[in-house]
Amino acid sequence: MAKKKNKARAEPKQKREAGGVVSWLCSPEAYDTLACSGYTRLSKNPEVVTAVNTIARLIGSMTIYLMQNTEDGDVRIKNELSRKIDVNPNGHMVRSNFVQWIVKTMYLDGEGNAVVWPKLTNGYLEDLRPVPPGTVSLIDRGIWDYDVAINGAEYSPDEILHFTMNPNGSRPWRGEGFRVPLAAVANDLKQAAETKKGFMESKWKPSIIVKVDTMIDELSTREGRRRILDDYIDTERAGEPWVIPTDQIAVDQIKPLSLSDLALSDMVTLDKRTVAAILGVPAFVLGIGEFSREAWNNFINVTIMPIAEAIQQELTKKLLYSPELYFKFNPRSLFNYDLKDIAEIASNQYVRGLMTGNEARDWIGLPPKEGLDKLIVLENLIPIEKIGDQKKLIQDGGEE
Repeated sequence: MAKKKNKARAEPKQKREAGGVVSWLCSPEAYDTLACSGYTRLSKNPEVVTAVNTIARLIGSMTIYLMQNTEDGDVRIKNELSRKIDVNPNGHMVRSNFVQWIVKTMYLDGEGNAVVWPKLTNGYLEDLRPVPPGTVSLIDRGIWDYDVAINGAEYSPDEILHFTMNPNGSRPWRGEGFRVPLAAVANDLKQAAETKKGFMESKWKPSIIVKVDTMIDELSTREGRRRILDDYIDTERAGEPWVIPTDQIAVDQIKPLSLSDLALSDMVTLDKRTVAAILGVPAFVLGIGEFSREAWNNFINVTIMPIAEAIQQELTKKLLYSPELYFKFNPRSLFNYDLKDIAEIASNQYVRGLMTGNEARDWIGLPPKEGLDKLIVLENLIPIEKIGDQKKLIQDGGEE
């Protein structure tokens, strides 16, 4: 069940600044002085965005279970609350987009923080509304406490959902994100992109230089240089040889400077590996190296699941009051396994009496069938409750 609260809470109101919109008019020289053109937001860096989008899509694709502790183990609960969280947590967003927004906000614009405002009706959960990070302020209240201001309206932490990552050292309730460790490498990647763009667009890359023994005045104008090329070098057919005076014209072939000479590719590869290491994604996600199943599965365990657990714990802490209930992401679909491996696992569990036939079929994506809901065991494939009726256990017409 959702938490019931008697305290009435006002919905965050949109504030309007006095004076309306402010505009600046200035010359191009003044704009270059006032505008900081060297800073690149992490949300505008292609490598960072690629890594964050991969993490966000994977977490958003996981089903969210509502689980209950029982004496025989944890079981999944299916009710309106579980559907609300797993299917349509927000009136305008499905679960996948909603969770992706949380993850991307924590990594990028929220700098380690994402705030969601739960709308309650008669004490029951009605909607989960994402709060734009630009409207959120985290206010210290002494050493251990804090409040969350949304457009000027203050809330205690237990009234909102506050998702965090990479906790701050002095204020562990506040997320810190990765802006500081990624700032330098993001700037290097931006500079590399600008260098490559400028190099590819530059026209100062002639592959042939023609030296002409003539008057300087004739070479000082574009028309004069064009006339010499038309007279001696311009041909009607491709590959036709040039006929030039021996003593008046000399042709030298040169090798233009390339990106390899600048070692730009090596620097970009190193920077991409640094981004991958900081964000905890395999390098092949950013186009470096070959795909590795072991690296991918390790990525799911080490990077994806800790973030998913932080989200599910916040949902459990703030939305559920029963100590027997909790939310849980299902990561099984994210691991990279061959269908053969999955079928082998299901088959082994089935013949050992640890999984019913329909559970085994569900593992490999097949619909259930009638008569496969009993546990079987051993090579005879008999129901587990009839294991004592086997003939080899009966001697002289009676049981051993």
